[in-house]
Amino acid sequence: MRRNRAAPAQRFPPPKPPKKTAKVVFDAPEAEPETPRTFRLGVIPGATPGKWIDAWKRRMPHVPLELVPIEVATQSEVIRDLDAAIVRLPLDDDSLHLITLYDEVPVVVASIESHLLAADELTIADLAGEVVMTPIDDPLGPLDIPGAVAPRFAPLPVADAIVTAAAGTGIVIVPMSLARLHHRKDVDQRPLVDGPVSTVALAWRREHTTPDVETFIGIVRGRTTNSSR
Repeated sequence: MRRNRAAPAQRFPPPKPPKKTAKVVFDAPEAEPETPRTFRLGVIPGATPGKWIDAWKRRMPHVPLELVPIEVATQSEVIRDLDAAIVRLPLDDDSLHLITLYDEVPVVVASIESHLLAADELTIADLAGEVVMTPIDDPLGPLDIPGAVAPRFAPLPVADAIVTAAAGTGIVIVPMSLARLHHRKDVDQRPLVDGPVSTVALAWRREHTTPDVETFIGIVRGRTTNSSR
């Protein structure tokens, strides 16, 4: 009987080692350093932007913020050299963007010995017969006060008018923040309930809406770093 011989095992060549491919490393371009700059913020007398400045320092530590005192009478002109400014309205200038921030109550500032201080609040009718000073840097505009007496001296700046009021020579009507700014022990104030409010706003040039300006706008509007515009 014939036996079948087993077929010889087929031999295969050993597998070739995989070709080594050279690793290609793509170097990410280094970010260009930001140009050193300062954010210049104009501020009218009486404004208190402290909380916004603190938020700026936390959010933009690499950009110093410079506070620039400005006057209401020249605020429209000086804003040309600023990034933004806290101003008093009205401000009629089509070249500026404006965002209303808050309204200030007007107050009557009078000598601590004035009979007007017997009331907790005053109306325009209560001021008939009083010498009412209109400051040269008047932030409220002309006031129609029937029966008021015009002073016999030239208009004074707010600070000097309050000093004059302390002497009992007259009274002055200003936004509450200015009365607090120039507070003295020999004067006091009362709200003028039917007087004109003073609106405080943020202003900046239309052609100068930079990323820094947008950041400050977000801060005054209460946006967080993750908020969308």
